[in-house]
Amino acid sequence: MTDVHLVGRLICADARQASIVAEHLPAHLALTRAEPGCLSFEVTPTSGPLIWSVEEHFDGEPSFRAHQSRAASSPWGRATAHLTRDYTITGLPADD
Repeated sequence: MTDVHLVGRLICADARQASIVAEHLPAHLALTRAEPGCLSFEVTPTSGPLIWSVEEHFDGEPSFRAHQSRAASSPWGRATAHLTRDYTITGLPADD
């Protein structure tokens, strides 16, 4: 099984969106890091106050897909669905 890596940025348009990230991020980090197959998961602020660096590493496509599904329906997913995400994902089949 091929590991899946996601790297990129979570981008807020303004301070209000940034406060939403700050409010929901601790629980999102804890829940994701506890998921089966999560090898590492980091969302860290950058020097720009509205941009976070995102790095995810899962042990394969099934665990990555399960994470994506869980996160999308979580309080984090609902609160941040409108934010800009600029990600590159490696380790998935070529048709993704």
